[in-house]
Amino acid sequence: MTYDLAVWEGPRPANDADAAAAFSKLYDEYIGDANGDTPPTVRLRSYVEALLARWVDMTEDDDDISPWSDGPLINNAQGPIIYFAMRWSMCEEVSAQAAQIAADHGLNCFDPQLDRLRP
Repeated sequence: MTYDLAVWEGPRPANDADAAAAFSKLYDEYIGDANGDTPPTVRLRSYVEALLARWVDMTEDDDDISPWSDGPLINNAQGPIIYFAMRWSMCEEVSAQAAQIAADHGLNCFDPQLDRLRP
């Protein structure tokens, strides 16, 4: 079982419903039916680098300590959005810190399990 987060560039949605709509639109445009060849923006790449400075990428994890469910993590980023999954057993700590790192980078973080913005 995994726990998912979506992080994207753009104005902060006014509320959770607006965030859910923005996430759905971006997901459909860049991830869902997209061809997967839109390079991540500079800001999204910087966000992923910050995550990987804190936690090892799954592709480089020799000790089974990476929280990510797949790798390389950057492959989950398309254009202005990244939609990524983490291990359920680590989700409380990792999702909170990933949301804070997103905020530190001026990005929106949406939790699809709870249908709400974070932090």
